[in-house]
Formats: sequence, C-alpha cells, structure tokens
Amino acid sequence: MIPIRDSLLFHGPAPVTKAIILLCGLVFYFQLSWGFEENFAIFGFIPAAFLQDPLGQGYRLLSSMFVHGSLGHLLGNLWFLWVFGPALEGRLGSWRYLGLYLVSGIVAALVQAMFTPDPLVPMVGASGAISGVTGGYLRSFPSAYVFTWIFPAFWLWLPATLYLGYWAAIQLINALLGLPGVAWWAHLGGFVAGMMMASWMRPRRKYQTTPFWENWYYFR
Repeated sequence: MIPIRDSLLFHGPAPVTKAIILLCGLVFYFQLSWGFEENFAIFGFIPAAFLQDPLGQGYRLLSSMFVHGSLGHLLGNLWFLWVFGPALEGRLGSWRYLGLYLVSGIVAALVQAMFTPDPLVPMVGASGAISGVTGGYLRSFPSAYVFTWIFPAFWLWLPATLYLGYWAAIQLINALLGLPGVAWWAHLGGFVAGMMMASWMRPRRKYQTTPFWENWYYFR
C-alpha cells in the first residue's frame, strides 16, 4: 500500500522536511561518485564497532541516516517523509520536529543494534528516523485519513490509524520472523520513539482534518 497524501487541510512550508530531502538527495549523488561500499564502511552504523568504541563511532548514528543503499531505497524513504513529514513539522514547529527526527533515528539504530543477527553489517538509510515521523504523525493526527494506492488499481482513503497500524504490524511480524535485508527492529524503534516524543512535545498549532468523503475530487 503506497500513501499518496493525507487529509489535513494545511501543512505549512515544511523547511526542515524539504532540507532533509535535499540533503539525502545530495548525499546519494555523491555516493554515485564515491562508491556505495566505501560509503557504507565510512558512514554506515556498524553495531559491533559502536559497542567497542561508542565515542569514536558515535558519529555513525547520524551519518547513517543520510546514506542509502539504492535509488529505490532513497525514493521509498523520501516519499514517506514527504507524505507524513510536513503536517507533523507544522504541528510541532521545525526545531522540535528536527529533534524528533534525529532522536528517532538514533533510537532506531540502537534498537537494531540490540537485535541484529550480524553486528558487523553496516546499517544505512533514513527509514528509522522517518518511522519516527510516522509514529509522531499517528500520535498527533489519529483522526486523519491517508489516500492510498493498493496495487494494482485500488485507490481509497484509509484512516491513518489503520494504515500506520498495519504498517507497524508488518514491521513487527517481519522482525520476529527474522527476515534478512531490512532493519525491521530499527523501524519499530523509531516508530515508538516518534510516538513518545510527539506525546511529550507541545503542539505549536492545531489542525483540522476532513473525512474521506469530502475529498472526492482527488479521485478524478
């Protein structure tokens, strides 16, 4: 299920969301020049190295958020950020939103380090931090709807609680199954961290949502 947009009436300029998208895109451009394996070794989060030298390897908690493994990895992450990030940034304010993003990404990496079957494999990508954004979105906008494309040809509005709850359940199931190739525990750790931080942070402004039947024009 691919999210297309949400039902909030106003998002605001979202400068931090746009800056993160731009920065990730620029880093990926340089990855194409420098080489992916080299970047993973230098900037990826390696649990074993961090546990041996937390101070010397601590920078990887941040740098790994901006390095991606492929174009599909990059675009998938940034699309979720574009759909769910602007509303949350407008709700919390840009600085608190940035704090939620970075802390969620750090928590996601640490949670993955606790459960990873191979602590020598570098972890890269913004998905842990973006999972925090989706968790914060769910906590902040429980009555919102998400316009969703269900492959191959179904388009419908789903409650944000249903869409993101289903997404979180899939992450948990895959994590418990131990499916390789994706940092499932990082997704869950970031998601929970984002929900908790959104609960603690005082919203800057209130929002209104519209029920899906008032958004009929998006079906044209």
